[in-house]
Amino acid sequence: MPRKFKPGDWVKLKGKTISPKMEILKYTTVRDPIFRIKKHDSYVECVWYVNGERKSKIYHQNKLIKLIETGGLYRV
Repeated sequence: MPRKFKPGDWVKLKGKTISPKMEILKYTTVRDPIFRIKKHDSYVECVWYVNGERKSKIYHQNKLIKLIETGGLYRV
């Protein structure tokens, strides 16, 4: 499966009206809990901030949609 994003891209969850604006950090490997198969090139680690607190989570790339703005959380 081809990669849809690159580090620094802004994304949000598909189909959610209220979703945090998140930044792609990197693609990561996830192990399937049932078959113990490693899945590559499909999961991304995202980061966002809520009231100054850093949050992060791993999502499958198909659950995310790219926002027009890019450039990282620290862009001025």
